[in-house]
Amino acid sequence: MAANGSSNFSFSRSYSTNSRLPLIQTHIPETEAVCHDDSTHPIKAQTIDELHSLQKKKTSTPSTPIRSPLGGSFSNLNDLERHAQKLQSISASLASLTRETGPRVVSGDPASKGTESPNKGRAAAAAAVDQHQLHHGPPKFNVSDSALKFTHVLYNLSPAELYEQAIKYEKGSFVTSSGALATLSGAKTGRSPRDKRVVKDETTENHLWWGKGSPNIEMDEETFLINRERAVDYLNSLEKVFVNDQFLNWDPEHRIKVRIVSARAYHSLFMHNMCIRPTFEELEEFGSPDFTIYNAGQFPCNRYTHYMTSSTSIDINLSRKEMVILGTQYAGEMKKGLFSLMHYLMPLRNILSLHSGCNMGKEEDVALFFGLSGTGKTTLSTDPNRYLIGDDEHCWSENGVSNIEGGCYAKCIDLAKDKEPEIWNAIKFGTVVENVVFDEYTREVDYTDKSVTENTRAAYPIEYIPNAKIPCVAPHPKNVILLACDAFGVLPPVSKLSLAQTMYHFISGYTALVAGTEEGIKEPQATFSACFGAAFIMMHPTKYAAMLAEKMKQHGATGWLVNTGWSGGRYGIGNRIKLPYTRKIIDAIHSGALLDAEYTKTDVFGLEMPTALEGVPSEILNPENTWSDKEAYKETLLKLASLFKNNFEVFATYKIGADQSLTEEILSAGPIF
Repeated sequence: MAANGSSNFSFSRSYSTNSRLPLIQTHIPETEAVCHDDSTHPIKAQTIDELHSLQKKKTSTPSTPIRSPLGGSFSNLNDLERHAQKLQSISASLASLTRETGPRVVSGDPASKGTESPNKGRAAAAAAVDQHQLHHGPPKFNVSDSALKFTHVLYNLSPAELYEQAIKYEKGSFVTSSGALATLSGAKTGRSPRDKRVVKDETTENHLWWGKGSPNIEMDEETFLINRERAVDYLNSLEKVFVNDQFLNWDPEHRIKVRIVSARAYHSLFMHNMCIRPTFEELEEFGSPDFTIYNAGQFPCNRYTHYMTSSTSIDINLSRKEMVILGTQYAGEMKKGLFSLMHYLMPLRNILSLHSGCNMGKEEDVALFFGLSGTGKTTLSTDPNRYLIGDDEHCWSENGVSNIEGGCYAKCIDLAKDKEPEIWNAIKFGTVVENVVFDEYTREVDYTDKSVTENTRAAYPIEYIPNAKIPCVAPHPKNVILLACDAFGVLPPVSKLSLAQTMYHFISGYTALVAGTEEGIKEPQATFSACFGAAFIMMHPTKYAAMLAEKMKQHGATGWLVNTGWSGGRYGIGNRIKLPYTRKIIDAIHSGALLDAEYTKTDVFGLEMPTALEGVPSEILNPENTWSDKEAYKETLLKLASLFKNNFEVFATYKIGADQSLTEEILSAGPIF
């Protein structure tokens, strides 16, 4: 302390040099009573709310002109007017059947506070919406109390924002150790195909497949509107809803605009991942959607409504371009509902919709992979040496192949890093994992645990796969690969198919389930799914098969039937074909080596089998050679052939065109015995 009482503290030079600490000198004038840190300027905020408002900045502003339906430009609109126009579109989507206009919607989370809250300007935006409505006729007065409330719209939120919403408001939502969002789908942990309905009207009566064998269970327009009113009223009663405006189909010429209105952040994030994510500029000129989903899955349907058989109902109205979900929170219903939509819209444009995987080699050779669960479709189509176009849903148009989706929906049960590293590494921040079990402390997921369900899933953007090709489009396919896990052990490991055989096996959609663990069940069970996705097709399978054959013929593609199942006997007697052999077969298909091989035909099915293939033992190429009991082989072969024949009976009477020539051609490609 200086003699005059002023403070003069300083560290010695030797101490400051040796300690690596910055030199600190504090000189306090007599007029100051305390020390203060003047190394930086104080924050220009007077309140905590103002401080929080400085935390977030707007990094982009609308810059793309908005074109009106009349062709005029809206480039001179200010941000508030553009915002009001978007809210008006959402309000129209949420309009009740008993009101010409929808609810008074505003943007932002009602729980947000602060000077820069998303709700700022809600009154002005709402007034702009009301003003917009006045231009369409005299004002409408509604005596309901619902007219007094706002519905807050959380529009196209980012994954980070949706994480915050889910964790804060949805019980059962947690961040896992890998950064993924773990959540629960409620009582339903899978799709409810028996509760899916399609409106049968003048538009769909002659286009869709109805009757025996069809997945399309009909309902009438009035019942759909009752369910729609129930769903919309529920969504309008909520304090906030999530709205996603996104695209289907990576081919820009055939892109479909979809709007998803939902009550859960989990559903919004799921669709953010599964649909194609628009750029900021594309959102500015998005306009009205081509199709809208109202997901009120937390609310049940009225079981006493006509056509209802449970409290769950998934309803599609192709004329109204709408889908309603009641009584199930399983997110896969939205994904597959949109796939059904594409199975209807695309064939009308002469575009083939396909339930398949797709990859492409470095020489731009493209292959399609069809296969039911357990056939190895995901494993074989996800090849580190080839580009991934998509894992599940595609379109084949005059431009080539395009992925319908913007993400992947992978099974997680028994997932292991060494077996499927691409999927394992894709489960990170932004990914949704459904119904998984994790450690309470570490939040590490146990993918072997089936406590909630065996149908655990992960939904992630396709760019999370390192070898994904973006944009997800490719040239016309060279090879069409049909995968079957034949647990009867009588199909060859690989067969080259004619066009008629490709259509026959495509319509059949065969695989076999291994025998169960129940006492007395000793034999495999055959299962058939038309077009390898019977639950989602809208038209008759023969329609899709004929389009497939036409495109294969036009572009010179070859059809292949690959058995990933058993050899040397049925399940329990023989052995499953080794995966390295199957990979060698797929590699030979990609390279074209199998086209130059010598072939011989099988009995009954008339399949062409190669006599030799490098890297694969010649004796297993003909399944009969691997059976020690030749009589048992023939007996099993005839049994499988009869199962094929019985399954195909529902398709044999379907008529395309003026005669039965196409049906007869397909039938002739089946087993003969």
